[in-house]
Amino acid sequence: MRPPPFAAFIEEHRATVYRFLLATVGPHDADDCFQETFIAALRAYPTVRDDGNLRGWILTIATRKAIDHGRAKRRRPVPMDDLPETGVGFELDGASEVWDAVRALPPMQRAAVVHRYVIDMSYAEIGRLLDCTEEAARANAYEGRRKLRAALAPVRGPDLVTTDAEVR
Repeated sequence: MRPPPFAAFIEEHRATVYRFLLATVGPHDADDCFQETFIAALRAYPTVRDDGNLRGWILTIATRKAIDHGRAKRRRPVPMDDLPETGVGFELDGASEVWDAVRALPPMQRAAVVHRYVIDMSYAEIGRLLDCTEEAARANAYEGRRKLRAALAPVRGPDLVTTDAEVR
């Protein structure tokens, strides 16, 4: 089965992809990763088959681009004389310290947490996107939540600690 025209495909999935990238790489780098994601998708689009999971396909590409971005960022030198630019435009809801803590997670845990709690995907879908088992996706999300609780406890206080049942 042939996929829809690429313009229609972009319109259908751009908000979800951008929200994911905003949560994983931050407002400063989300635009670049967004462009890289859809450029890669455009290159592969002529050979893709619409098996009903184009959303999963594009989110897999976005996940890989976010991971690549994190790896590349670690290799770049950090200038010390320049002040960081402040973000403008679309921001995620919530406190910036929460999103900073999410971005500090290891790539697989960050992707699992964002896919599960920002995009509201099932663990089976996350496993397919991250090329791992459903159990590994669940474990990555659990470890990510645990690290977020530990990182945010000094900032948010002891009332932040919740049970896993409350998080779900």
